[in-house]
Amino acid sequence: MSKMVTPAVSEYDDLLVQRKKQKKREDRKRCLPLYLMMLPGLIYLIANNYIPMFGILIAFKKINFSLGILQSPWCGLENFKFLFVTKDAFIMIRNTLAYNAVWIVLDLIIAVFIAICMAEISSRRAAKVIQPIICFPSMVSAVLLSFIVYAFLSVSYGYLNTTVFKDNPVNWYATAKYWPIILTIVHFWQNAGQSSIIYMASIGGIDKSLYESARLDGASKWNQIRHITLPMLRPMIILMLLMSIGRIFNSDFGLFYQVPLGSGLLTSTTQTIDTFVYRALLQLNNISMSSAASVFQAIIGFVLVMLSNLLVRVVEPDNALF
Repeated sequence: MSKMVTPAVSEYDDLLVQRKKQKKREDRKRCLPLYLMMLPGLIYLIANNYIPMFGILIAFKKINFSLGILQSPWCGLENFKFLFVTKDAFIMIRNTLAYNAVWIVLDLIIAVFIAICMAEISSRRAAKVIQPIICFPSMVSAVLLSFIVYAFLSVSYGYLNTTVFKDNPVNWYATAKYWPIILTIVHFWQNAGQSSIIYMASIGGIDKSLYESARLDGASKWNQIRHITLPMLRPMIILMLLMSIGRIFNSDFGLFYQVPLGSGLLTSTTQTIDTFVYRALLQLNNISMSSAASVFQAIIGFVLVMLSNLLVRVVEPDNALF
């Protein structure tokens, strides 16, 4: 026999449903300003990152501009071959991986070091002056950066050749062996300050009572950094490492092309996948090859991030991205 539903119970259920609906309306109304603030960034993300994914088709087509993208014939993996069949394939892949592998490690060490040093500055006035100074290089464009480097390395008028090497000037833009060091110095000068901001924010969020307790127990500054700061920064360090690994097959085009002034004599140490594609496009004018290179970089980066995250999840599950 089915149970009888009394009017009191029915009214209670209706009232409960109405309150839930009212609460949802209130929540939407309360969150509306947040949604409106998120909207410009969301539109930019969709327009800049998702809509262009349609261009992946170009990597697998032989583009005929008279037919358009959709009507152009498919060519399979033909566009990917040019990345591997040329004599420069080994050089560009080696340089891209080697530079990024070294820079990922050193970027982390330098950025964390700068962040800890900035956190230890007791004077707020001094911190407000130093922080813009160390972040300023990240706002310098690649063109301006190339002129700054040229001011140091010019054969005739460069600072180094007119002071340090005035008796035996060095033709920097024709000598490839110096450029791994030059590019590394320029890279850290431009990016270290910006990278440290994230770690500064993380340090600022650490509970200050932990440091006070450590000081009361007689812990030195180094012990506070070792046992409090660095462990608390570990999740952010792992996150930044995973993001960097995802870009290990990408390179800063401005740094590797603009700063060496596109010198062909330096390709053995400055040629990366991005600069190789650019030079190939100047000669072949084939956008399908350029798209293939981008797809290749994206796929390899995605695979590396997945594998790295899997490793982190096995070792430290709490710090994995997903």
